[in-house]
Amino acid sequence: MKLVFKRLLRDKRAITPVLSSLLLTVVAVAAMAIATSATYMITANLKDNMSERAIVEDVWFKDATHIAVYVRNIGKVAIRVSGVYVNHTRVELDVPFRLELNKHGWLNLDLGYAWSSGELYYIDIVTNRGTHIASYYKAP
Repeated sequence: MKLVFKRLLRDKRAITPVLSSLLLTVVAVAAMAIATSATYMITANLKDNMSERAIVEDVWFKDATHIAVYVRNIGKVAIRVSGVYVNHTRVELDVPFRLELNKHGWLNLDLGYAWSSGELYYIDIVTNRGTHIASYYKAP
C-alpha cells in the first residue's frame, strides 16, 4: 500500500489538466461577471437617455434681438438645458433652465444681434444627457 501511494505522488501527469481546467473556469466566470456589469451600466444609461423627451411647442420672435421658445417635457425624467444654439452659434442663458416631469415653460434667448424677418433660424436645445431638440423656424 505504501508503494502505491509513493508511485501516485511521483506521477504528476494528472495535475496539469486539472489545474488548467480549473484556471479556465475561473477566467470564464470572471469574464462573464465583467460582461454582465458592463451590460447593466450601459442599459441603465440608455434607459435615462431614452426616457428624456421634450418638444418645442411654439417659437416667438419678440423684439429685435430676442426669441422665446416654449418647451414641454413629455418624458419620464426631469430635463436640464446645458446649451442652446441658434444657427450653430451658442447663446448664453441668463438663468439655468430646468423642466420637471410634465412641466412646460418659456426659454428666453438673447441673440446679441438682430434677427431678420423672413429668414430661417436653426434652433438647437441640448440637455445635460445629450438630447438635442432641434428644428428650423422662420422669422415673421
